[in-house]
Amino acid sequence: MASKDDAPTGAANGNGNAQPTLNVLAQYVKDLSFESPGAPNSLRGRDKAPGIAINVNVNANPLSDKQFDVNLTLNAKASFDQEVLFNVELVYGGVFAISGFPQEHMLPILFIECPRLLFP
Repeated sequence: MASKDDAPTGAANGNGNAQPTLNVLAQYVKDLSFESPGAPNSLRGRDKAPGIAINVNVNANPLSDKQFDVNLTLNAKASFDQEVLFNVELVYGGVFAISGFPQEHMLPILFIECPRLLFP
């Protein structure tokens, strides 16, 4: 006999209510760019470490009532004085099926939990 903890994700509990579910349906690289505009001169050794700027952004869009596309945009730029050593951009996305959660939980799920699953 199976315990109630063995119920499949999204299965009804003993009261007939569906359990909340969050499933990753797909993960993908939407955009990847690497630029080293000063190469090969920018590759030479330096006395100081370059300045590094990193930006992370999250975007979420509904695909249907229960499916959402969540994108992480990561930008990293290294520069020394005014010279750009490299610039990297990555847009990494995931498609999520989300159901059974109260509406007030949707923003934290889309902007915290989904990105955490994409970029642990």
